Amino acid sequence: MDESVSTDPLRMKAIICQNYGPPEVLQFKEVERPTPKENEIRIRVVAATAARGDCELRGLAVPMLLQFMMRIAFGFRGPRRKILGQELAGEIESVGINVKLFKKGDQVFALTGLHLGAYAQYDCLPEKGLVAIKPSNMSFEEAAAVPVGGLHALHFLSKGDIRSGQKVLIIGAGGSIGTFAVQIAKSLGAEVTGVDVAGKLEVVRSIGADHVIDYTRKDFTKEGELYDVIFDSVGRSSFSRCIKSLKENGRYLLGNPGLSQLVRSKWTSMTSSKKVIGGTVSYKPEDMIRLREIIEAGKVRSIIDRRFPLEKMVEAHRYVDSGHKKGNVVITVSSSVEG
Repeated sequence: MDESVSTDPLRMKAIICQNYGPPEVLQFKEVERPTPKENEIRIRVVAATAARGDCELRGLAVPMLLQFMMRIAFGFRGPRRKILGQELAGEIESVGINVKLFKKGDQVFALTGLHLGAYAQYDCLPEKGLVAIKPSNMSFEEAAAVPVGGLHALHFLSKGDIRSGQKVLIIGAGGSIGTFAVQIAKSLGAEVTGVDVAGKLEVVRSIGADHVIDYTRKDFTKEGELYDVIFDSVGRSSFSRCIKSLKENGRYLLGNPGLSQLVRSKWTSMTSSKKVIGGTVSYKPEDMIRLREIIEAGKVRSIIDRRFPLEKMVEAHRYVDSGHKKGNVVITVSSSVEG
């Protein structure tokens, strides 16, 4: 018998986070299965991911000011929502009586947002949330790895107004956001340069980057090259040097900005032809549909580094914390229902 699957129809296996801390705070337990509300769908989760954001929330591995804000938002001593996980793919197992957009048996992928909850065999989400039918040319594991990185990259590159032939530089090109950004920029006809550590550059090349730079050996801001768009997906670039590396009317996209960058961005945008774009990001259900269309057109694919079963979540988080992941780390929750 597979001990990772609950045999009680009213309960389910899940990963519980009672307190903030290292990966070892995550516990594999059996808990009550959620019941969908009138406007909710209950998804049998086939795959989820161990995203950087999940690890940051679990460990509060963020600057002190942001850490305080996160405690207010998510809970002071530990997360109020004990089941983490921001993205998933699976099959709708039941629907609330007022649900119109989906039906039982639909295969979907979703971004759970502040609800979290993907680290479990079942999760309930609003039918009008960030849920869409799974891309037909992706497995559940591949689809689970799309929402966080795909939506973030799509949002910022859309703001970049990228045109064919422009030069686009992507910082953090080998991560979950960066790998989607490289592919989206290439689909728009850009000449793409990907920046990351040496161990990730082969993956960045494999998804279409025209040039790659190992930032530990070369500083792109000192090479004299100018770019139409610079997208920092990880928030580690020098603001002033990136601005100098932009062409006139160029755009600097801050995918994960700090407070000082946001303050400086307004002044730069006001006093020069260069525009800095960052701040709060919000998504709509139609963004998920647009992502699916791009994927089904063959323009974008998921990059999966490693896969872990649900009960090995501690090991998955340790790996993400190491900083070595290329693209995405996928969690297999339930057996596939494809085919």
